[in-house]
Amino acid sequence: MKIIIATKLLKYLGWSKLGSAPQDRRCVLVAAPHTSNWDFPLLLLFAMAYGVKIHWFAKKSLFTPLTGWLMRGLGGVAVDRGSPHNLVAQMAMKFSSQAEFLLVVPTEATRKRTEFWKSGFYQIAMQAKVPIVPTFLDYGQKQAGFGQSLWPTGDVAEDMQYLRAFYQDKKGLFPAQFGPVRLKDEMDNTDL
Repeated sequence: MKIIIATKLLKYLGWSKLGSAPQDRRCVLVAAPHTSNWDFPLLLLFAMAYGVKIHWFAKKSLFTPLTGWLMRGLGGVAVDRGSPHNLVAQMAMKFSSQAEFLLVVPTEATRKRTEFWKSGFYQIAMQAKVPIVPTFLDYGQKQAGFGQSLWPTGDVAEDMQYLRAFYQDKKGLFPAQFGPVRLKDEMDNTDL
């Protein structure tokens, strides 16, 4: 029932799904381009329309007794920034304890233009030994969907080539705020 309602609402808003949901039941979902506050509610709506349960992380202090139930119900995972385990280790441990876990990571970590993506998505996937699946909200075509799984090899520059090709024609709500698809970790490659 949720799938039908979400699909009809998206259609009413002029959006459509492109392709099918990822086959991987444990993966890191790259959320890009991320240029607007509308990205998050649309992401949740598309997840419902595809019939997938996604998870995302936020600092523990946002999970108050008043709002925690809602945050968890929407897939939120509280992370402790003061923990001796860093964010990457916390998320990798979460993967190891779950049979199904699709973790959305906004690689830009902001809605403003950045010159580099944060590498946490890549490090989490490497440490958890799970694939990376690119997702997109293309405001230019008003379509959303998932790309093919990428199993990170440790060759960051090579793996990022796939993501650059995938996102080259995707437009955020504010296209000028979507920066280059690259990590600082690959800057020794002069082809960028």
